[in-house]
Amino acid sequence: MNASVVVAGAVFDQGRLLAARRSAPPELAGRWELPGGKVEPGESGEQALVRELREELGVESRALERIPGEWPLKPGYVLHVWTVALVTGEPRALQDHDALRWLGPDEVDDVDWLDQDRPAVAEAARRLRGAAHR
Repeated sequence: MNASVVVAGAVFDQGRLLAARRSAPPELAGRWELPGGKVEPGESGEQALVRELREELGVESRALERIPGEWPLKPGYVLHVWTVALVTGEPRALQDHDALRWLGPDEVDDVDWLDQDRPAVAEAARRLRGAAHR
């Protein structure tokens, strides 16, 4: 059986990474994640990510590059993460989240990330630091 894919975006803007605090389900509420959601039948990961960020944050975005790796979520699901650029809009917590925070490269560890997001967040932070030093 193939696992279902959940996509998430490491949204970069002005040298910062966007973190979203979960409002549901209860076992995840209050912890932080990279925003995203499930890939629907017929969608590519990139298409699903753009749709999910529109629904959850009210922004138009562009998936840039997939961060290597996949991380297990609940049984039957794996997480794929892309770096993302904002095209238009200012992110707002519309669905599944009650707060958003922009984190600079040295603030990434200031929030309590969901365990499955940590490896991708670490890689996103590394890329963010690298971009800041170019």
